[in-house]
Amino acid sequence: MTAMTGVTIKGAMGPRYDEILTPEALAFVVDLQRTFNETRKRLLKLRVERQKQFDAGALPDFLAETKHIRDAAWTVAPIPADLQDRRVEITGPVDRKMVINALNCGAKCFMADFEDANSPTWSNQIEGQINLKDRWAGTLAFTDPNSGKSYAMKDKVAVIIPRPRGWHLPEVHVQVDGEDMSGSLFDFGLYVFHNAKASIAKGSGPYFYLPKMESHLEARLWNDVFVHAQDKLGIPKGTIKATVLIETLPAAFEMDEILFELKDHMAGLNAGRWDYIFSFIKKLARNQAYVLPDRGQVVMSKAFLKAYAELLVKTCHKRGAFAMGGMAAQIPIKNNPEANAAAFAKVKADKEREATIGHDGTWVAHPDLVPVAMEAFDRLMPTPNQVSRQRDDVTVGQKDLLQIHEGTKTEAGYRENIRVGVQYIEAWLRGRGAVPIYNLMEDAATAEISRAQIWQWTTYGVALEGGIACTPDFFDQALKEEMEVVRNEVGAEAFDKGRFKEAIGLFRTLSLAPDFEEFLTLPAYRMLA
Repeated sequence: MTAMTGVTIKGAMGPRYDEILTPEALAFVVDLQRTFNETRKRLLKLRVERQKQFDAGALPDFLAETKHIRDAAWTVAPIPADLQDRRVEITGPVDRKMVINALNCGAKCFMADFEDANSPTWSNQIEGQINLKDRWAGTLAFTDPNSGKSYAMKDKVAVIIPRPRGWHLPEVHVQVDGEDMSGSLFDFGLYVFHNAKASIAKGSGPYFYLPKMESHLEARLWNDVFVHAQDKLGIPKGTIKATVLIETLPAAFEMDEILFELKDHMAGLNAGRWDYIFSFIKKLARNQAYVLPDRGQVVMSKAFLKAYAELLVKTCHKRGAFAMGGMAAQIPIKNNPEANAAAFAKVKADKEREATIGHDGTWVAHPDLVPVAMEAFDRLMPTPNQVSRQRDDVTVGQKDLLQIHEGTKTEAGYRENIRVGVQYIEAWLRGRGAVPIYNLMEDAATAEISRAQIWQWTTYGVALEGGIACTPDFFDQALKEEMEVVRNEVGAEAFDKGRFKEAIGLFRTLSLAPDFEEFLTLPAYRMLA
């Protein structure tokens, strides 16, 4: 469909796709790819080299060579007016109805997700771009073909902050010079090309959430991309603003440096707790001293998670940036008032903890949780943010960031990992990236934790409470039994007609692999229809 030399679009063209994949937009993203892809690939190789060091017993630590940055007095550039109050942000995929509901739900911001809450089918990626473009054009509306119900934007809506895919993910439907395009550059480039000027004209701007970074060098690459894009679009340097998710273990030791690299474009850091747990397991997977208890016992108020959250607040506020709290994954439990009240109480306590330690805002996954989180932050944070609150009382060292949670490793937790992991992968293969499972809104990070724990427990033959050892044979037995449970839960027809066979196969392969697969989304992407 394009006459550009060296560029091949492999994805089918759907309705209005030509509005996104214009010759000008494609030229813009291809220029980004040709300018920055070699650096991206080099940084991904550095990740592999660093992982070899961790596998050999090295532990992450603060970098000696950047101590001068941590010790120096500096702050980030001023942050725009519409990002000053971010007390509650809603997250979710970029399908049309979800985008409208998220914009209208009363949250201050909407993290529009092209990453972990989204399955990266070609249609999801391009239609998501259409939906966000329509928001800035003022034409975003939707009529549900099943119910006939109409949806439209209210006058006052949340600030949109899209999240492109991480540096490791390709976009296989676009090839440039014989290579798959970077998913990061594709998602970022299309959004900024189509919406930067329109968003600025409406008093906002091109704002982004940046996922999965593992070093300040990866932040430097994003900064270079921003400078280049702003120059090409003819908008002032510093117009693009980024909030970086600290959701990998190495990044927690480089928060100051990440803020510094992006200081002209920085809006804050976010405590991406679920991916952070996954990264902790992954980075130290070969170190038997760092085997975690059940996922449900790895809580924010203790051990390495507490240290990481408090260090994030301290670091951000010292540099004049916002410290965003983590995701509340709970969703309403419609048929059980008691369970629903307990779930909401959990969210309330979590948001009170975040506001109390100094976070400037937080995430929820469901519109019904916006009032719960809003009440906690309104009560405990009467000002738009609390950046002025310095946490000089917080002292966090290497040992604190590596302190594992005390707790038990149970057969129930093991089996739940199997059920959740397989069900999430199955939905993802059907094109759904945000999936309600057992009253939680799960995204890719959940399935990652599930298979990472099983891989680590099986690798070391961990004895569960009651004495059962995690062997490959026990895994196969439990997998078979838990899939019967899931079949009964979802119904035989949905189970047999879905993609469970492929999901079970992938989950088993990843769980029992001799080497730990870095991201399940890479092999799963090759299986997407």
